[in-house]
Amino acid sequence: MTGQVQLLTDTLAAARRDGRAALVTYHPAGFPSVDGGIAAILATLDAGADVVEVGLPHSDPVLDGPVIQTADDIALRGGVRIADVLRTVREVHAASGKPVLVMSYWNPVSRYGVERFARELAEAGGAGCVLPDLPVAESGPWRREAERHGLATVFVVAPSSTDAQLAETAAAGTGFVYASALMGVTGTRDSVDEAAAVLAGRLRAVTDLPVCVGMGVSNARQAAHVAGFADGVIVGSALVGTLLDAADPVAGTAALARLTGELVAGVRA
Repeated sequence: MTGQVQLLTDTLAAARRDGRAALVTYHPAGFPSVDGGIAAILATLDAGADVVEVGLPHSDPVLDGPVIQTADDIALRGGVRIADVLRTVREVHAASGKPVLVMSYWNPVSRYGVERFARELAEAGGAGCVLPDLPVAESGPWRREAERHGLATVFVVAPSSTDAQLAETAAAGTGFVYASALMGVTGTRDSVDEAAAVLAGRLRAVTDLPVCVGMGVSNARQAAHVAGFADGVIVGSALVGTLLDAADPVAGTAALARLTGELVAGVRA
């Protein structure tokens, strides 16, 4: 069975034809539990999100801020395993029919086995992987397996990247390019740094891949702003924080749906 990279490509292209940006949400598998995480993700997709990134919880998430670190810790203390991440992908894709990516640091994928992870992710209906700490120069083994199994390889670039690095990274990636809106770790911000718009413009000069911008977007106003220069708006910490702050899972799921609806309105504004 091949993965759903074409579904990802078609979804982003459809949003562009509609004259809008796609909304990409993020949620760690296993938070607040495996079943609870699946319900939370489906709430965002049912509310209008186009694509979801399922986080593979890591014990040392160096690129993530305190909100996602807390959620990862809850998931890990709950015993989440890669099998649970793949189950999350499988059930979310089967229920929604939408593209589901895994976002993971490289070490867990490497330890699990590159071919095994790619094959099982494709079998689960996954669309690909976002690999924020995998250098392009060391990505050959993963990219070969991803292509063989019909999966996208999404790399993350930052405002500090040189034009040559942007070109190299974009040429190696598939699906879309993840443009970090800021330097530093993930988290909500009062405003989105204007460096994000500059970075998106620099990327468009070197690639035809869609450019999706994340890190810092937390409300409809910011989503609308980013949608003005990006093909996709990625939101993670604001959604995860909403669930963390909820009195109980039912209230949290309802709050997630409300916030997602507001973000959907923002990217379509």
